[in-house]
Amino acid sequence: MKHVFLASILAGALALPAYAADYTIIAPANPGGGWDQTARSMQTVMQQEGISGNVQVQNVPGAGGTIGLAQFASQQKGNPNALLVGGYVMVGAILTNNSPVSLEDVTPIARLTGEYEAIVVPASSEIQTMKDLVEALKKDPGAVSWAGGSAGGTDHIAVGLIAKAAGVDPTKINYIAYSGGGEALAAILGSQVTAGISGYGEFESQVKAGTLRLLAVSSAERIEGIDAPTLKESGVDVVVENWRMVAAAPGLTDEQKTAVEADVEKLAKSAGWQEVLKTKGWQDTYLAGDAFEEQLAKDISATETVLKDIGLVK
Repeated sequence: MKHVFLASILAGALALPAYAADYTIIAPANPGGGWDQTARSMQTVMQQEGISGNVQVQNVPGAGGTIGLAQFASQQKGNPNALLVGGYVMVGAILTNNSPVSLEDVTPIARLTGEYEAIVVPASSEIQTMKDLVEALKKDPGAVSWAGGSAGGTDHIAVGLIAKAAGVDPTKINYIAYSGGGEALAAILGSQVTAGISGYGEFESQVKAGTLRLLAVSSAERIEGIDAPTLKESGVDVVVENWRMVAAAPGLTDEQKTAVEADVEKLAKSAGWQEVLKTKGWQDTYLAGDAFEEQLAKDISATETVLKDIGLVK
């Protein structure tokens, strides 16, 4: 009877789905933002697709993600069940905040998504096109105020690149950093600033409602479903994509890193994740392994150059 009982338990265990280890995903920002949305989308899909039986999300906001990064690097060392969401904004924040902890202190796994920048003005603005905005910028850089996300982040970098491409001194730009998308949006809608810049998703509902005018997007080619020219079409030779990534803890063994990489690859290639990308309007920019590490190094170097041009990094 005892053997029959043990055999039935074993058979039952074998019949269960072979879940990977449970994961905790750190979103180094407040709830509602891009990193938080990425983390919670990962949580949903990893559980739905059977990649992990239990996934928790923790928010550790502050300083462009560098507070969460530092906490993750120090507290999760050697833990294969901890993941961190980050991205282009974090690269800039590490440099501008002179952070003692960098992405070299964690284990980059893959780039997951990308989102292009959108430049908008209030519907009541006299500025009708991107060319109008560039002309105003050339005439008096300080008189053109830009509302965007954190200093040194993707929005700020994009404005600096636009200024450079227009032949304007990037250190003269009047960029106003807002900690939350809601605050920036209120400033734009209230005509407290000349223009706003952020991921298209932040402005989509207001653009469709007619309260904001979309001047241009920062993609290399026009985006299907978005009625706006690219910056290049508008005479501004700039392409910027705000990408998001996932990293694992430092100090993992090769076997642990391989297991995490396999789970993230399953996530990125799953039907559930592809549906999330479609719903959120995110670009699929999945890149992993050595190719991602090489691209990350290039992005860090290029970002440092731009931030020096803007005057945020010495």
